[in-house]
Amino acid sequence: MTVTVAPTDPALLRDRFDAALAAFLDRQRAGWSDDGTAVVHAVLHRFVLAGGKRVRPLFCYWGWRGFGGPDGAPIVAAAAALELFHAFALIHDDILDRSDRRRGQPTVHRSFADLHARSGWCGDPEAYGRDAALLCGDLCAAWSGQMFHGCGLDPARVRHGLAVFAQMRAEVIAGEYLDVVSAVGDGSVAAALVVVRMKTARYTVTRPVQIGAALAGADPEAVAALADFGDPLGDAFQLRDDLLGVFGDPAATGKSNLDDLREGKPTVLMALARQAAGPAQAARLRVLVGDPELDHGGAAEVRRVIEATGARERVEEMIQARVGQARAALDGLPLAEPARAALTDLTTRAAHREV
Repeated sequence: MTVTVAPTDPALLRDRFDAALAAFLDRQRAGWSDDGTAVVHAVLHRFVLAGGKRVRPLFCYWGWRGFGGPDGAPIVAAAAALELFHAFALIHDDILDRSDRRRGQPTVHRSFADLHARSGWCGDPEAYGRDAALLCGDLCAAWSGQMFHGCGLDPARVRHGLAVFAQMRAEVIAGEYLDVVSAVGDGSVAAALVVVRMKTARYTVTRPVQIGAALAGADPEAVAALADFGDPLGDAFQLRDDLLGVFGDPAATGKSNLDDLREGKPTVLMALARQAAGPAQAARLRVLVGDPELDHGGAAEVRRVIEATGARERVEEMIQARVGQARAALDGLPLAEPARAALTDLTTRAAHREV
């Protein structure tokens, strides 16, 4: 079914992405016999469809429209496939970070650990939860490729998009590795910014919008030029995420504002705070950040130190600077309307969100 008038409201497009995802997931469940894997489908159906901003599908869709691609079910399906890859990344990231909440719900490894405990099975519930979630993440990665391949676009165009898709997959895994390394590294701002770019920025904005453009038949130079827009905006997106991870309201974000501090996550925010901290402040950060038992009182003290060092203000300035770079690059791109207006709006939404 082709929709003749494509709304620019992200909420309306998100509904279409979710419908495509639900239909795909239902087909996967129907194709499997009742062999004991029903719980896998139930957990993933809940996880994939339980909220989310659908940022990556939105950038992919408008990359397609910006280079002349028409609205329709095939591009909606191709863009929605990126959300399954995002699910893979989130599931694995939550395992590594030992996070218990995501989008206001238990993380996938937590769901399986709780199932093990309720069922009275033998062995360690936590190990079972991690193992089952790891496989679920792998399944989402496989499904993302399957959904993308079967989106209904011309196979030659799909091949062009897959070249960027493959690059995105490799970058995310490399970025996740660098994130693991950074936890035992020098804790510098420069190292944290490399992780931001590789782990999140490229696969949040740059590669999705490039995939859409490549699917639409944009020439390689135009596809490459989209990085001047996507890279700084993706950086701003993750810098905002790091602020929300410490200062955000869990009721709005759907995840704890203690996790990053308990983990001692080496974010740009924390690197800046340590860099500017005085001796007493640095000593308190060493004691509090990375403590797995950190309570709300301790977290409040860390937030006060971050504020006092000017680190929060500095991250806000970095976000503003990168948004300015992204907008300047967007102005120079040969984009058709309504894509230009939609991407301009998404630039603001991505960098200045509260969830």
